[in-house]
Formats: sequence, structure tokens, C-alpha cells
Amino acid sequence: MTQALIVIDVQNDFCPGGALAVPGGDEIVAGINAMIPAFDAVILTQDWHPAGHSSFASSHPGKGPYEMIDMPYGPQVLWPDHCVQGSEGAQFHPDLRTDGDLIIRKGFRADIDSYSAFYENDHETPTGLEGYLRTRGIETLTMVGLATDFCVHFSAVDAARLGFQVTVALDHCRAIDLDGSLAAAMSAMTAAGVTLE
Repeated sequence: MTQALIVIDVQNDFCPGGALAVPGGDEIVAGINAMIPAFDAVILTQDWHPAGHSSFASSHPGKGPYEMIDMPYGPQVLWPDHCVQGSEGAQFHPDLRTDGDLIIRKGFRADIDSYSAFYENDHETPTGLEGYLRTRGIETLTMVGLATDFCVHFSAVDAARLGFQVTVALDHCRAIDLDGSLAAAMSAMTAAGVTLE
């Protein structure tokens, strides 16, 4: 059975010193690199926002980072400006192996955010990853990366709903844990049939 490793958003802005640093985000790099040879395919996702993206708090006068607003597609956390296209912060962590099969860029549409590797946050607009996996005959996915409670969580749940066998390797993820978001994410992944290891 063909198995893929999905490496989610291991980028400078999500690592210590970055604009939206996940605590310990850089600690997972060596472990991810060590996992790569065991998989038939390796797909990396890259958060890739245009400047002035609608999910940035700076795009909403009077609002601050981590406040919630309602967008046409539902509730949206406002983030510090991060992973702006072409910036140093948007680059992969310098020690991460990036010699994978595919890089999926997400969040590049200015008016909608994208946590999942499979869909924009409207849960309707696909990234194309599902089609790529299906044409390669890949049915089993292991997910690692940043952050457990946002992009890893949404990617894992979407993959499970699409019928893939999904495992999240928690030792190779780190979380933001914003107002209980990690506990909620763990419950949602379990409910969707995701294996947490």
C-alpha cells in the first residue's frame, strides 16, 4: 500500500523567532527528516499569504491578533502578519528536508484563509491535493508539522472525511493552544477517525 507523509507548514514564521511562533516548533525538524525515507511519497504544505491577507489582524482597523471575526465563510481567528509570499518567514525551516514529491501552497487567495491541506476555510474550495493523492494511488497518510490544533487538525479531519486512512504523529507536531484549541482539535480528530500516535 502506498503511504505518504504530509509535512505541514514547517516554516520560519511558525518556529521560534517567527511572526507566529509555535512553542518548540523547531524541535520537530530532525524527527521529521528521519521519518522521510520510510514513505513512498512526501508532500509538504506551505502557508503562502499575499500581503494584506484578510486573516491578518493588520487588515482590520481596531482589531488585534487572536481576536475572532465573522467572515463570509464563518468564524476566523485574526493572526499576526505571517508567511507573506516570498518573505524569509514563509520559507521552510532551513534544516528541513524539502526534497519531497510535491509542495502545496495554501492561503494564497486574499479573501479566504486556508488551514487544511485539502480545502480553503470555506470547506469547499479544493487545493488539488486530494486529486494528486488519488491519481498516485495513495490511501494512507501520516501527518506531522505545525500547528497541531490548526493546520494539522483541519488537514487530518478533511483527509479522514475524504476516505483516507490518517495518522497524526503527535511527537512530530507542536500546538499553539489558543483558548483550549488543542483539546478541541484532539477531540475533533478522534471523532473523525484519525489515529493519534
